[in-house]
Amino acid sequence: MEHPWDGEIANRTRTRIEEGSIRSLLLDVKFGEQSLGTATGFVVMANDKPFLITNRHVVTGRHQDTGLPIHTKGGIPDRLTIQHNRRRRLGRWIATTERLFSGDIPRWREHPTLGAKADFVALPLVNTVGVGFHPYDPSNPGPAISLSVTQAVSVVGFPFGFTVGGSMAIWATGFVASEPQVDYDGRPVMLIDCRTRKGQSGSPVVALREGFVAMEDGQNAMVSGKSERFVGVYSGRLNSDSDLGVVWKASAIAELIATLGSAIPAGSTRSKGQALVTAAFGESSHSISR
Repeated sequence: MEHPWDGEIANRTRTRIEEGSIRSLLLDVKFGEQSLGTATGFVVMANDKPFLITNRHVVTGRHQDTGLPIHTKGGIPDRLTIQHNRRRRLGRWIATTERLFSGDIPRWREHPTLGAKADFVALPLVNTVGVGFHPYDPSNPGPAISLSVTQAVSVVGFPFGFTVGGSMAIWATGFVASEPQVDYDGRPVMLIDCRTRKGQSGSPVVALREGFVAMEDGQNAMVSGKSERFVGVYSGRLNSDSDLGVVWKASAIAELIATLGSAIPAGSTRSKGQALVTAAFGESSHSISR
C-alpha cells in the first residue's frame, strides 16, 4: 500500500509500506497503571463492530497450560492499552485503554466449542474515538496461496515491545513446520519454525508472496506487486528450548467471530485472588509470552 506519510519519515511525501505493518497493534498489558508486559493484537470486524484478537494467556495473565501467573510477581491484568492507528492520519497513533472485566465478568469472548482450551480471544473495542481500523477477515483470508511445509510465513508483531517508525510492527519470518491441513495435538493448530521472542504473543501470521506464486490448486500465478494470505494467530513456542511455535488457524478464529453477535461473554468469572494490589508487583515487568 502507498499512502501520504504523517509520521517520522517527514522528508518524503509518499512512503510504500506493507499493510500488515500497521494492522498489528502494540498492547501494554496492565493492572491499574502498572505495566505487566507487552503483547500484540489485531482487529477484526463482526456485525460492523471492532474486536481485538489476541491470545487468551495475554488477557488472563496466566500460562495457558498450567494456569500459573506469567508475571514474576504474580500480577494479573485488568486492562490493555492499545496503540491504534489514528483515523485518516497514517503514521500517527492514538493510545486507548480497554478494560478486561465488567465487574468480575471477563469482557473477552472465547471459541464457541473449545472455550478456554483455545489460546485466542476476541475483546470488544469500545474506546474508538479517533481510531482508524485496518482489520483482518479470517473468513476471507486472501488469495489461495499454496501453504505447505517449508514455505515461508511471517509473524508480524512486537518482540520485546520493539517498534519501527512510531508503532509499526516487526516481521519475523520462518517456515511452516507441520502439515497445515492436519491439526496438531487434536486442535486447530499448525506449527511454524520461527525465531520468535516475548511480546509477539497474539501476532497475526501471514504468508506474503510476490512474482511467480504457487496456488492451492496446483497452478502458478504471476502476481503484480505482493499478495498476502492470513494464516492465523501466533500463541508462543512449544517450549523455551525450541523455535517451534504454535499458530491457531484462521478457520478457528472465523468460528469465534461468527458467534460475536450474541451478548454473553464466554470467559469465566474472575476469582477474588486475582485482584492483586500494585505494590505487590515490584519494579519488574516483562513481555507476555508462553
